[in-house]
Amino acid sequence: MNDAPATQTLDGKAIAELAEQLNQLLRLRTFPIGMKLFAEVAEMEAIPGLRRPAQGKTFSTCQLVTQSRMAGFTLGITTDNVPPFSSCSSVIGLDAPGEIYTSGRKMEGVWFENREAAAAHQAQMPRVPPGTYHGLAISPLRTARLDPPDVCLFYGNPAQMILFINGLQRRNYQRYDFSITGESACADSWGSALKNRKVSLSIPCYAERRYGGVADDEMLMACPPDDLQRAVIGLQGLSKAGLRYPIMPFGPQAEPGEGMAKSYAGKT
Repeated sequence: MNDAPATQTLDGKAIAELAEQLNQLLRLRTFPIGMKLFAEVAEMEAIPGLRRPAQGKTFSTCQLVTQSRMAGFTLGITTDNVPPFSSCSSVIGLDAPGEIYTSGRKMEGVWFENREAAAAHQAQMPRVPPGTYHGLAISPLRTARLDPPDVCLFYGNPAQMILFINGLQRRNYQRYDFSITGESACADSWGSALKNRKVSLSIPCYAERRYGGVADDEMLMACPPDDLQRAVIGLQGLSKAGLRYPIMPFGPQAEPGEGMAKSYAGKT
């Protein structure tokens, strides 16, 4: 069985429809969201319904992401809106990481035993190169306010993530290898996806769970809009073949032939 080819023009409205289909297929707990970088802050501020943090208030990027995916806010930030002692703004390319990070001094004796390990961690973090962008907007895909977003993101459990990847692989197979930064895992998700415009699966880090409220069982998928479309079409094909979420357990003491026969009948 072949999946139907993608024919949609991926504007904000089309992506909003894909987000709804993704919700139906994977039964996500929170809204899929989009991110978009802006060279001009005025262009970002023209987004309908945009909220900016109150003057003098700062939030980590993972906190802003959670406000958007749980409360449905459309948020716009500049370097003034993220904590100056964090690396949040450098991951998304709004500025460069300071010497306290690049030297390893910030995380030495905290996440890393020595300065050399801390500096190596910083050097290997995926980041959007600084100098081009001055604002970032975050919004649920359902609003179609980012037209289109640069990348799409959603949180889910491991079963939902593997089925999404199965959807990506259904028509044109490729192997996916994802990086593990460790702490500062936002670099693996929105940092990597915004920089490379490729699919990125990450395990949220301690800070994302402590400050961003990420649940113990949640992982984060980030991808460009065309990959979201490819995965949704693939998931629809998997569903027609009887491979759906939630995955019904057949039982560890049941002989597997009966269950496998439903998918692989006539394949012997």
